[in-house]
Amino acid sequence: MNSQTRPSATPICDRLRATGNWNPAWEPFAQLDPIWTEKFMAMGMHPIASGVLEPKVIEFIAIAVDASCTHMYAPGTRRHIRQALELGATKEEITAVLQAVSVLGIHSSSLGAPILLEEWAAVQREKAAAAQPVD
Repeated sequence: MNSQTRPSATPICDRLRATGNWNPAWEPFAQLDPIWTEKFMAMGMHPIASGVLEPKVIEFIAIAVDASCTHMYAPGTRRHIRQALELGATKEEITAVLQAVSVLGIHSSSLGAPILLEEWAAVQREKAAAAQPVD
């Protein structure tokens, strides 16, 4: 068998590259361990390939993941917004997705604000104690 008739060991990765859905950041993993990368992509592609969710819903989820404060991947966000629009999504639906995922960022405030108040109070107590005359 020559390389032209042998099936690729990474058909999912190959398809993602061919369709423009390959993230260049994945390339180092593919070079280090192409089989692991293929299995990882297969796991991620299963919900899409299964057909359980409508394609537009898949795009909404992808928008939410790519736009989330923990990911913030602009090229993917753009690609999935475009695909959602092409699948018939409205501007309002996509806005709702972005609004829903924005609440992930609120946790920074809900974590940090109480700590700020505690530390501010502690500093104020220390300053007051330092200002007390020593007998």
